[in-house]
Amino acid sequence: MSGARPGEAAREAMGASPAGGGPYRGVSFWLDTLPEPIVPRPSLAGDLEVDVAIVGAGFTGLWTAYYLRRRDPHLRVAVVEAEVAGFGASGRNGGWCSALFAASWSRVAREQGVSAATAMRRAMQDCVDEVGRIAEEEGIDAHFAKGGTLVLARNPAQLARARAELDEARSLGIGPEDLVLLDRAEAGAQIGASKVLGALYTPHCASLHPGRLVRGLAGAAERRGVSIYERTPAVAIGPHRVVTPAGTLRAEAVVRATEGYTARLPGTRRLLAPVYSLMIATAPLADAAWEEIGLSGRTTFSDERHLLVYGQRTADGRLAFGGRGAPYHFGSSVSSRNEQVPRVHEALAATLADLLPAAAGVETTHRWGGPLGVPRDWFSAVDFDRRSGLGWAGGYVGDGVSTANLAGRTLADLITGTDSDLTRLAWVGRHPRRWEPEPLRFLGLNGGVVVMRSADRVEERTGRPARRARWFSRLVGG
Repeated sequence: MSGARPGEAAREAMGASPAGGGPYRGVSFWLDTLPEPIVPRPSLAGDLEVDVAIVGAGFTGLWTAYYLRRRDPHLRVAVVEAEVAGFGASGRNGGWCSALFAASWSRVAREQGVSAATAMRRAMQDCVDEVGRIAEEEGIDAHFAKGGTLVLARNPAQLARARAELDEARSLGIGPEDLVLLDRAEAGAQIGASKVLGALYTPHCASLHPGRLVRGLAGAAERRGVSIYERTPAVAIGPHRVVTPAGTLRAEAVVRATEGYTARLPGTRRLLAPVYSLMIATAPLADAAWEEIGLSGRTTFSDERHLLVYGQRTADGRLAFGGRGAPYHFGSSVSSRNEQVPRVHEALAATLADLLPAAAGVETTHRWGGPLGVPRDWFSAVDFDRRSGLGWAGGYVGDGVSTANLAGRTLADLITGTDSDLTRLAWVGRHPRRWEPEPLRFLGLNGGVVVMRSADRVEERTGRPARRARWFSRLVGG
């Protein structure tokens, strides 16, 4: 589910390619580089009765619809979307299909036991291969490349943190086949980054083109009999009904799959905080630059800083790079105006040039952003209440490309009454408490950005771990 479209003038200013954007040009690099322009599907044209109504045509809503029809081809499944499929985070993210989960495995183990953490971790690892398998089965060319992830350590504090993370992983039974610490030479053989002292590497991640995946998934769901109504915003969700300006959907089950746009629905402003993550994409790099940078297997990359950054080598030879640092907006405001923060986009370009010197001076062709959903306890969840018929999934904190696939399969089992390993996973049935009212929410979230940014500066200057970062992590439930 998404809000009003940004104006065309703003899109033109973003330097977007005309390849695939159509009327949605400039939303993101990924939607601009689709093989075909986006043509909106018809809107809902009146009241409709179905078995399952889903609000939001991003990864969560579409995977749920897709797997429901695979479970039971007789189910009548309808998806309503305020804009077009993939308009929200599913078409704007970093293109990491990873086994990352919002809550750390040590926290899951602490709250629910090591066996629960292990089951959840293995389910997330399986998601990476499941997404690739379905993309191939459905003929979706999503530029899927399972090259794993490198998390670089670029100062002594970061290296200490990487070693601590490895020790913690080993204590939970995570072996070298799933996570390993590379030394300086081993890391340098994979990526030509600056200041590298070492790196954690996991094979459980694929880089992909999320725009191609989400648009292809919408087509695959339709081929299996799912009805998708675009430009049909939900104005209210309740037991067995979804109200839109064009009519009311009545259903036995209703799924809210709205993630960063959840706060726009009545009564949900404090459920998930819409926190913006911003991205840039460069022009294609020369072969000589790629010889220096490496990433030949399209391994995704990050580093151990507190204010998260993330990147990938795209299939057409660009760098897509993003990070946190954009402000949270008072009252959980979600607006296209929040997607362009010049100082943050400029900081991302500078960070990328510092991280990968061979990319310095390369033109930035695309700048975009969007909201992701953050629960108060930083713990993704999925739930379905059979009595009210209401289900939901989300709070991915930016790790939704793969987690949404797990959510879709889990919701399909919950809705159809299928008892499975998925329905017993640690995140099922969680009910995080609501965020604090304003202005506490505003002060806390924006204060967190300041704390983490300052912690990174301290660590860069001194080489010693910053205590303020640990304090903030405990505050948010880490």
